[in-house]
Order: sequence, then structure tokens, then C-alpha cells
Amino acid sequence: MKLKLSLSVKFNLVFLLIFSIGLVAAGIVADRLLQKQALEETVHDANVLISAAGSMQNYTAAHITPLLATQIKYRFVPESIPAFSAIEMLNLLQKDFPNFSYRSTMVNPTNPRDRPTDWEADVISHLHDRPELKELTGQRDSPGGRTLFLARPSRITDSACMQCHSTPSAAPATMLDEYGSANGFNWPMNEVIGAEFVSVPMAQPIERGRAIWRAFMLSLGGVFAVVLIVMNVMMHLLITRPIQSLSRAADEMSLGKLGATPLTTSGSDEIASLAVSFGRMQTSLVEAFRILDEEEA
Repeated sequence: MKLKLSLSVKFNLVFLLIFSIGLVAAGIVADRLLQKQALEETVHDANVLISAAGSMQNYTAAHITPLLATQIKYRFVPESIPAFSAIEMLNLLQKDFPNFSYRSTMVNPTNPRDRPTDWEADVISHLHDRPELKELTGQRDSPGGRTLFLARPSRITDSACMQCHSTPSAAPATMLDEYGSANGFNWPMNEVIGAEFVSVPMAQPIERGRAIWRAFMLSLGGVFAVVLIVMNVMMHLLITRPIQSLSRAADEMSLGKLGATPLTTSGSDEIASLAVSFGRMQTSLVEAFRILDEEEA
């Protein structure tokens, strides 16, 4: 059995097929672009955070450490250590942004709190084996959700640092009293001995991207729906209705009712031209039947 479909139904089926393909393609492209934007936004936040830590360390080394240089003879002041100041400053920031974190870790740290976790140790080992790397980024799951980490290698490039990290005998007695002589020594110069880690949550940028994607898809669907309605109305007014009128006129003429259905011939498009042709044919048939009637009379 052959399925009979009207011209309007065929048009709508074709339009819906094209719309579906376009909507899926636009959705895939938009999703990829928004996810890429979310990743770039997260990386930017990580760079801002680690740059802030670096600035704090530079400020401490240039302005705070010289002021406290004489204090180390009498009492070890952790605030004179650049990394310690950066960690404390960003720990305060973490109170307002609990899912953001900063750690300055060492394979052999003076302060036990700076010892790396297992995954941080793997990253430090990777940076040590590839000294040309300036930084390393990656993603990992954390209790707060998916996070992006940015790691930059730590090296000893200033020989003044070796006063505290060469051998226990060369280190200040006050530092040994604070941390002991078991850790934080024999650091090699210009080699990767640790890394700075910044972790930034990805949930918020990803959710913002998804919200934008949903709004975009709804807007695109609304535009297609409006276009479909407008095109159906135009098709009915400009094509379907005139063709139906011509079809009724042809049916009437086939039944011998030549003047029963008047034809509208206004306009200059193809449908109007077809109506004019039907009108001429109707006129010719009426004249032919009149002549036949006269001859029979």
C-alpha cells in the first residue's frame, strides 16, 4: 500500500530532518567550544593563583627575609622563608575559596607539611626526568569534584639558600632546634627538588558552560520552530491554497461544470501563471461547447 502524503507533510518532514541534523551538529560544536572555554578559564585561574604565590615569594625574599636576617641567630622565624609566606597567604585565601589550593612541596622538605602526596610525588618525578618542562597541567578527581592542577618545578638557583639546605653542620642552630637535622638537607643546585601545585575546581566553569549550551540550544530550537511556523503559513497561502483552488477548478471542468469555479489570476509568480493558463483553457472549452451547441441547434 502506497502511503499518500500531502505536499505540506513532505515539506515538514524534509524541514524537520534538516533541522535535526543542523541542531545536532550545532549542539556538538557548541558543546566542544564551551568545554574548551571552561578548560581555558580554569587554566587561567590556576595561572593567576600560582603567579600570586610567586609574587608573594619574591616580595618576601626581597623585603622580609633581609629584615629578619639577624633574628635567625636567636630564634628561627618561618615567615622569613618565601615559600612559607606564600603558603600562609594562600591558606587565608582558601577560607573564602575552599576548593582552591596551593602547595609548595619538596621531595626532602625541611617542614614535614611540605612532603608531597603520592600523586604529587609522581608529578615531581615527571618534572625531574624532563627538565625542559616549565609547567605541567592535568586533571584529577578530588572530594570537591573534578579539579585541574598546575605544577611548576622548584629548583635551588641561589647559593644563599644552601646555607640552610647543604649540610646540618652549616645550617643555623635555631633552624635545627625547630625542625631537626633529619630532613631538608643535601639539596642539589639547579635540579628539580619539588614543585608548586595549584588546584582549581572545574565544576563551576563546566556548569556555566552547560548552562550557556542549554540556553543556546533552546534559543536555536525556538528560532527553528518560528521559522517552521512562518514557512508553513507562507506555503499554505502562496502554494497549497492556490493549488487546491486550481485542483477544484480542474475537477469541475472534468465534470462539465465549466463556469462553476472562478479562477484567481492575480499575482506574477508561477502559480498565478498556471492559473492564467487554466483560465484560458476554461474559456476555450466554454467557447468550444458553445459552438457545438449552436451547430447541434
